Amino acid sequence: MPKRTDIRKVLIIGAGPIVIGQACEFDYSGVQACKALREEGYEVVLLNSNPATIMTDPEMAAHTYIEPITLEMLEAVLRRERPEALLPTLGGQTALNLAVAAHDAGLLRRYGAEMIGADAEVIRRAEDRDAFKETVSAAGVPVLASELAHDMDQARRIVQDLGLPAVIRPSFTLGGTGGSVAYNREEFEAQVPAGLEISPAHSVLLEESVIGWKEYELEVMRDRKDVAVIVCSIENFDPMGVHTGDSVTVAPAQTLTDRQYQHLRDCALRIIRAIGVETGGCNIQFAVHPATGRTVAIEMNPRVSRSSALASKATGFPIAKIAAKVAVGLTLDEIANDITRQTPACFEPTIDYCVVKVPRFTFEKFPVAQDVLTVSMKSVGEVMAIGRTFKEALQKALRGLETKRAGLGADGRDAALEALDAAALREKLLLPNSQRLFAIRVALRRGMPVQEIHELTQIDPWFLDNMAQIVSAEAELSAKRRLTQAELLEAKRLGFSDAQLGHLLGVGEAAVRQQRAAAGIRAVFKQVDTCGGEFEAYTPYFYSTYDREDESRPSTQPGVIILGGGPNRIGQGLEFDYCCVHAAWALREMGIDSIMVNCNPETVSTDYDTSTRLYFEPLTLEDVLEIVGRERPRGLIVQFGGQTPLNLTAGLHAAGVPILGTSPASIARAEDREQFSALIAKLGLRQPANGMASSLPEALAVAERIGYPVIVRPSYVLGGRAMEIVFTPEELRRFAAAALETSDGAAVLIDRFLEDAI
Repeated sequence: MPKRTDIRKVLIIGAGPIVIGQACEFDYSGVQACKALREEGYEVVLLNSNPATIMTDPEMAAHTYIEPITLEMLEAVLRRERPEALLPTLGGQTALNLAVAAHDAGLLRRYGAEMIGADAEVIRRAEDRDAFKETVSAAGVPVLASELAHDMDQARRIVQDLGLPAVIRPSFTLGGTGGSVAYNREEFEAQVPAGLEISPAHSVLLEESVIGWKEYELEVMRDRKDVAVIVCSIENFDPMGVHTGDSVTVAPAQTLTDRQYQHLRDCALRIIRAIGVETGGCNIQFAVHPATGRTVAIEMNPRVSRSSALASKATGFPIAKIAAKVAVGLTLDEIANDITRQTPACFEPTIDYCVVKVPRFTFEKFPVAQDVLTVSMKSVGEVMAIGRTFKEALQKALRGLETKRAGLGADGRDAALEALDAAALREKLLLPNSQRLFAIRVALRRGMPVQEIHELTQIDPWFLDNMAQIVSAEAELSAKRRLTQAELLEAKRLGFSDAQLGHLLGVGEAAVRQQRAAAGIRAVFKQVDTCGGEFEAYTPYFYSTYDREDESRPSTQPGVIILGGGPNRIGQGLEFDYCCVHAAWALREMGIDSIMVNCNPETVSTDYDTSTRLYFEPLTLEDVLEIVGRERPRGLIVQFGGQTPLNLTAGLHAAGVPILGTSPASIARAEDREQFSALIAKLGLRQPANGMASSLPEALAVAERIGYPVIVRPSYVLGGRAMEIVFTPEELRRFAAAALETSDGAAVLIDRFLEDAI
């Protein structure tokens, strides 16, 4: 069917500021939509309040309004621009809620704008918990026993029949905001009022508990001819009870039988049709009882989501782009697959690798916050890694988190967990938390059976068995002093980094890298092609593994590598992706190949068409050097990805890699507190009384000399990490150790805190 000709101008609502549960994935989806609609000849109008986004660049839309995303501002834009269509499915929960409010206020009818992608009734059926349950049940798909409550009296009557524990889900919220599990009456009485208050509709769904069940997601796309495809299946490593944004997730699903997968697929197609999403994509979540196989539909997002971004990057299928095109009337069979150039979008992607997403937490920024994961999202970012196996992808993802971990342990950083007694370790396994993966490793090292760990965590034994294989290999490797070529190759195929192997063998990371080079063991690069190699891929989008065949295609003309920012965290977010994307575009305009390296699936920089070539890899010295060895670039740009690439500069420079722009020496003068302090003194500029410390006794001596209060400043950190204002020697003893560890060997600056300074 041809695209709609009754539409000339389309208004897209963005997601606004970055918040937990709604991050840069909506910049990625918004950019894709803007480009897709412009490609089809439509005039695009954009409303968004976040100036750090690519989508608010002047060239993305014909008219961009960087204004508050409010009903009043939306009406002003509608009155001025008079678009024929409003596309609300690409701006997260913010855009959906505002579009529904505009419909209810009669603004769309008043200004002649039609909602496309999903109309108000579709959004209500998907987002209103009661309406979703009723619609899905009528379609023959089982749902959980649940009932909607609008006040406390109603909630108390419902829970009498439902029983405890019960899940409390506020309606129309984002990232599970306000969601909780009430295990007893006291928790119920506290959590329901909070949920009612946070819900825009002032209602909560009280739902039977499925804590411990397995959780799956399907990304589904449908056009107005009723052609629907499953883009990707995603399995949660953690059981129900942990928000999917806080869980390790794996694509494709690993532990479903073919019959179970086909059942979920059939249910998903029935749901998208019953809810009425006619033109666009959605994310549908299911719970499966691990023993009986009972399957129920949990919820649906009638829009692109964080999981949609993950599925797009995992498969190479551009969900947001296709969603925008089907919203204006094109059908899936009319839209070409950019990667193969031969298959249409109605071909379901097939992948012959494993993708693992691991969330990034910043509990260290909030020392009084409780590190317990629930149905309300707490992570601030995520990394994605691709490998030939779950084991390889998991280890790559963990070293990509930039939490100083080299993989699943074997790096000397589990001392606190190793020191736990048996009871404390069991509690770490029982309660979901940000360190549970590493607690599982410690339990396996102590000989705890997989079945016992499964009973404590409810994590599927298949995943635990794979982790046990990594731990078993770690034990074998640590018993050796040197590895044979075959042993080294097998360790790399299990995902072990050079840093892990150096630690286990007691020789250091560089020595392992030298042994690999001498043995000819180098990473090869495979393509992400959406079709399992059935058709040739034209978009250079790669991941590393230790296999025989290399599918990368470096140019004969050396390009420039841009190092991205890695996972979002407090202090390093969307603004650095903005810089990397513009660097890639600038190089392209100059006729130079841009080679992007990043591991964040939420970003525009990891879109398949942003750079000349894309490597979806952890930002570690080892992984970057492997890419450098394959590409032989004219140099690397490290200034645009925030602190992440800056911290790699010294190692890259020592390895002989050309650093373009600011020199490594200048970077060190700015980042190293000791060098910077010396520079300020040399320039004759005033600075607070200070001194450098490489140990706790030195820190105490400096503070005694200059006087309290002092401020502790580690080197090479972002967002003030591990910085503290200290008033007493006792406080300094507590904080200096963390600062010294964060500095990784660099001296810590102790300077006088100026209490009355402006």
